[in-house]
Amino acid sequence: QVQLVESGGGLVQAGDSLSLSCTASGRTGSTVTMGWFRQAPGKEREFVGFVKWSGGGADYADSVKGRFTISRDNAKITVYLQMSSLKPEDTAIYYCAAGYYSTTYYNRREAGYTYWGQGTQVTVSS
Repeated sequence: QVQLVESGGGLVQAGDSLSLSCTASGRTGSTVTMGWFRQAPGKEREFVGFVKWSGGGADYADSVKGRFTISRDNAKITVYLQMSSLKPEDTAIYYCAAGYYSTTYYNRREAGYTYWGQGTQVTVSS
């Protein structure tokens, strides 16, 4: 069992920056990938990005590439989502997730993750 807790959400203005944290606990030793997803009101949950615990790299959705950066702290079992140049369309509940697949196909999809946090709200005003 893995528990994930997100924090750092809030209200910001367009163009601002914000950093989210996701701290994991429990049986985390077998986790391969930590992903970030988001869900806007009335929308399906969508992929934001992921990072490999091994340090093999990270990947992002086209909509956030160049603006968002995912980093990790293996000692603290924590991942971060650093967001810059925020836009109103970034408004959503942001979720972190722990997965056990090593392929990019599953790393970019909800089905590739087993455990999810409760989410943290990010609201970007125009």
